[in-house]
Amino acid sequence: MSAEAVKHARVLLLKEYQGVLGTHSKALPGYPFGSVVPYCLDAAGRPLLLISRLAQHTHNLQADGRCSLLVGERHAEDVQAAGRLTLLADARQLVDPAAIEAAAQRYYRYFPDAQDYHRVHDFDFWVLSPVRWRFIGGFGQIRWLDDITLANPFAGPAEAAMIEHMNDDHAAAIAHYVQLAGLPQHVPARMVGIDSEGFHLRIGAAVHWLAFPAPCDNPGAVRAALVALAKASSWPCA
Repeated sequence: MSAEAVKHARVLLLKEYQGVLGTHSKALPGYPFGSVVPYCLDAAGRPLLLISRLAQHTHNLQADGRCSLLVGERHAEDVQAAGRLTLLADARQLVDPAAIEAAAQRYYRYFPDAQDYHRVHDFDFWVLSPVRWRFIGGFGQIRWLDDITLANPFAGPAEAAMIEHMNDDHAAAIAHYVQLAGLPQHVPARMVGIDSEGFHLRIGAAVHWLAFPAPCDNPGAVRAALVALAKASSWPCA
């Protein structure tokens, strides 16, 4: 399994925040059913979904948890040349209160509007446990990958504290990251996630992932990377 392909596949999974969920149709057995869903990654690096109990795809998953998630590069002009990633997975609803609370804290940072309809409607958190991945990096770059997930070493209080500190005390640095990366500047960005390879910013309703110049394995390394980026005149190559 190519380490380079694994890295590119994981970067694609991190950079995007929505995909097509494929389930087995309960109403029409034997036919696949596709629906668009937002996602973020949980502490183990797996896609985390919040879906309605009334939705057809939820009914399908309750009958058969085998599913897929197709993720493609956003705004691709040539879909045949763009990167795309298909995850074959087993979907599992979270039922443990502690797991649900951890999922909620993470998911709502990425999708704050979800808090409202979660309270009003019957929504549940589901996690997709990977079975295998199919990565296409462009023409001729096609691979089956056994595993691309990478656990987030900061998930939990450490990540939440770093994010709160950046949003409360370093808004100017975040604005500088946005400018360096050429991201939209129509509304202020908020940091919503930090992992060992980079960080997520939410700008309006969109989520963007930016890579650190080098992986960070402790909060001190994250701080050093963010300080260096705040002083940079161009985005360094990872």
